[in-house]
Amino acid sequence: MPGTRVTRIDEPYPMSEAVRTLGPCFIESPEEFAERYPILWPHITDLNITSAAYLPLIVQARPIGAMGLLYSDRRGFTSEERNILVALGSSIAQSLQRAMFYEQEMDLAQGLQQAMLPRTIPSVPGADVAVRYRAATIGGSVGRDIGGDWYDLIPLPGGRVGAVIGDVQGHDTHAAAVMGQLRIVLRAYAAEGHPPATVMARASVFLHELDTDRSATCLYAEADLSTGVLQMVRAGHIDPLVRSPDGSCRRVTVPGGLPLGLSAEFGRLDYPVGTMELDPGDTLLLCTDGLVEQPGADLDDGMRTLTALVDTGPDDVRDLADRLIDVAAERGGDDDVALLLLRRRGPDGPQSGRRLQRHVAPGDPAALAEARHMIRTAVAAWGARDRADEIELVADELITNALMHTEGSAIVTLRALTGSEVRLRVEVEDSSSALPRRREAGDSGVSGRGLLLVELLTDVWGVEARGGGKAVWCEFVVPDHD
Repeated sequence: MPGTRVTRIDEPYPMSEAVRTLGPCFIESPEEFAERYPILWPHITDLNITSAAYLPLIVQARPIGAMGLLYSDRRGFTSEERNILVALGSSIAQSLQRAMFYEQEMDLAQGLQQAMLPRTIPSVPGADVAVRYRAATIGGSVGRDIGGDWYDLIPLPGGRVGAVIGDVQGHDTHAAAVMGQLRIVLRAYAAEGHPPATVMARASVFLHELDTDRSATCLYAEADLSTGVLQMVRAGHIDPLVRSPDGSCRRVTVPGGLPLGLSAEFGRLDYPVGTMELDPGDTLLLCTDGLVEQPGADLDDGMRTLTALVDTGPDDVRDLADRLIDVAAERGGDDDVALLLLRRRGPDGPQSGRRLQRHVAPGDPAALAEARHMIRTAVAAWGARDRADEIELVADELITNALMHTEGSAIVTLRALTGSEVRLRVEVEDSSSALPRRREAGDSGVSGRGLLLVELLTDVWGVEARGGGKAVWCEFVVPDHD
């Protein structure tokens, strides 16, 4: 109606009066309507209005709107009808307020969720990456469609990358807040160069000390894309999947520990490390249980269904991620879904050699054990199994010397050098400029034999100055089995 799209509450309209007075406005005849509201009446005469009721929508003594009921088949209202209409207005006002609060909480929850997840995923040389997140929608419960699922991708020293998938217990803003804090500390521990088991253990202690009753499942995978060596630790989370270039998909069983928070509470912070090699073209799939669990089916059935779905999915990781998240949306469910796909690319040209690097901090025996394990696994994967014991023993000796005789960390690097012959080179770098010195151990001495071992077991070794420190290196010729 012309002139009524925007009106002020002090203008002579019935709805304005209801808002202004906070009381209902009942009109019992056309004559009364024309007399009380002469500006509005000419515009509605063709509606054959015989009576009307205008009700303020009041919540906590404040008007949030008004509604008008126009009748063409009655005249007047009894006292009982007026009471019913006033009660109706009150009920509608309460419902409208709940809807407004729901929308506000939805906006807050979605904003919090988006702020806690990574805004961007870094480009990873040698890999194609896709991530997806889908929030659950749980039957109209306010604030219940936000959870603690998350993913992350962490660039690490030495060309390595860390991939994280996790799920904080619960579906509310508190779960999202805990998730955000946990994601940050996991990222910080990994970026410091700690081995996967240490990263997981420290994250568990952090969550336990956070003064929350929430626990979290998590899987952390650290990949050296130049070698394909993949180390994984699992804290109560579901196993990952690996898809081969031919499309076949398999479940990778990773030894696991207790969920984050619980392992610290019960003093069981040992997280075993599973190691495998990701071949060029292989795709690592990490997800939360919202993608796997289905009503009426157990977890193993869900994993088999997901494996079959990945088998028949598209080759491109982004298309595959879209396909999986679409299936989750079609299926519905009351849990969030977080998904991370990482595909190791094949070499673009001739490889200049493989490289593996690990930081070992003083006073961290777990890091030393992880370095040994990484060397043993890589040596076997690179075809030098015949000299694995010698290489591991020499590397261990060099790392131990660096930790004992310097004040900082040791950086161990393993390289595969190609040329007329294949050689494996071990370098251990520290922050001391003092050169290693050979000492006589004597008949009963327990020290002084380190460099003797290096001379006996290696084909060549030496020392290089590195800025404020040095690197002790040695090389092993690998027999050609072809």
